[in-house]
Amino acid sequence: MLELMNLSKVFYLGTASENWALRDVSLTIEPGGFVTVIGGNGAGKSTLLNAVAGVYPVERGRVKIGGKDVTNLPEHKRAAYIGRVFQDPMMGTAASMQLEENLALANRRGKRRGLRSMITRAERAKYRELLQTLDLGLEDRLTAKVGLLSGGQRQALTLLMATLKKPQLLLLDEHTAALDPKTAVKVLEATERIVRQEKLTTLMITHNMRDAIAHGDRLIMMYEGKIVLDIAGEEKQKLTVEDLLARFGQASGSDEADDTLLL
Repeated sequence: MLELMNLSKVFYLGTASENWALRDVSLTIEPGGFVTVIGGNGAGKSTLLNAVAGVYPVERGRVKIGGKDVTNLPEHKRAAYIGRVFQDPMMGTAASMQLEENLALANRRGKRRGLRSMITRAERAKYRELLQTLDLGLEDRLTAKVGLLSGGQRQALTLLMATLKKPQLLLLDEHTAALDPKTAVKVLEATERIVRQEKLTTLMITHNMRDAIAHGDRLIMMYEGKIVLDIAGEEKQKLTVEDLLARFGQASGSDEADDTLLL
């Protein structure tokens, strides 16, 4: 479902600040695969996600989604294949619109819209049922403005909107990093449930090693723009944080564990 071939991305080329954020990264994710990506600051995690989403053009390499080469497609055209949840809870929703209006926009994604469009009773019932699964009390606030919600509530809503029309690829960019621990757990539980139920091909960046181990069926660790670890199946299920740190040290050739990995 996702195929990356020798992706390379450089910032500030030809200057003293030249930085190769991605170095010949190749990765294949089968349909329904749930991959978590971990790495320290500057490892290339966010650049990888942005290169897939079309935010950054790459210097070298190809990106294929569902077998289609999207390397030269701009971000807004790749959006037809991708659902995305950002780190900032303020992104992904329209604050001045109601919950049901935000969901209706997501539900009609890709369809022609006119001035006469309105939310039907059946749609409203569907949205209430979806919101109830989040266990955040949002099912009784369909007409509330999204701007009145907490960060965690908005992020959970964004997750629903990103997956309402089943995308070929779901990108999660540290989507619980800005949330309090209790809410983060709820959003991750909702993520796991939706991804499994809908069999979504998912790429999730996280700064938390425990979350990377606990979620998904495959774990990738990046270091200096490269994939240095790729662990899946039974091997991943047996992983501990200590094992992962030791494997990282061996793969990266670094004796010092990055503080951001420990956190």
